[in-house]
Parts: sequence; C-alpha cells; structure tokens
Amino acid sequence: MEHRDAEFNILLVTDSNKVTYSKQYPPNMSKVYSYFECREKGTDYTRSPKVKYDKTVFYGLQYILQKYLKGKVVTPEKIQRAKDMYREHFHYDVFNEKGWMYILEKYNGHLPIEIKAVPEGSVIPRGNVLFTVESTDPKCYWLPN
Repeated sequence: MEHRDAEFNILLVTDSNKVTYSKQYPPNMSKVYSYFECREKGTDYTRSPKVKYDKTVFYGLQYILQKYLKGKVVTPEKIQRAKDMYREHFHYDVFNEKGWMYILEKYNGHLPIEIKAVPEGSVIPRGNVLFTVESTDPKCYWLPN
C-alpha cells in the first residue's frame, strides 16, 4: 500500500460550506451520522435526466482510508495552515480550531471516527448507502460532515 504524503492536509480537502458546519449545529449537539450514496436517477441535476447505469460498483474505500485517514492525520502545522487559509478565504474566523486541537491533544491527531461500508466490489443499486461515518466522541460530533 502506498504511504500517505506527509504534506497532505485532510483539513483542507472539503467544500467551503462544510468548514462552517461546526458553527451551524444547534447547542448541545452530540451525534452526527453521515452516509454516502451513489445518487438515484433524477436526483443528480448536473447530469442529463437519462442515466445509463442503474447500479454502481463500490470500490476504493480501503485505499482512501489507508492513504489519507489512517494514523496521525492532524498536526499543529496542518491546523495552523488550515486556519490561515480559511481566514483568507472567508475573511472571517470560521475554522473550528478548538475542535481540531482537541483531536490533536486527545487522540494524538488520529480521527475519532467509525466507518461502516458494504463490501468492496459489491454491485449496488443507485440510491443505496455505500458507507456511513460517525464520530466516536460526542465532542467531535461535527467531524463526519
């Protein structure tokens, strides 16, 4: 298995809106359960209404987990880089520095998440869950998104 690039920063690999999610959840939130699917026909408005395939082959998750999520993925340098970049991008402090520092200090930079998935190589009808992600720490409820 290929080793993770030490320069890869998981904190920067997201849509802009997701950086602000931790500030949008209601007070006393403690659990977020996220799922990933191959969208059903007609729900992906970026494509033509005619979808050629009604099933998907699920594969590649183990590679991604091993390369990008295994081991210590959060460091002080990566937190600072993300904080600086998001401040420049948003012109406002929206980055959850406190949450990422908590992960660094409590879990030594390992992500407190649990991922469950259908077996790799499975042929799954579109619109079904392929894998789920949830935090194993209530203080990191925001992490799956």
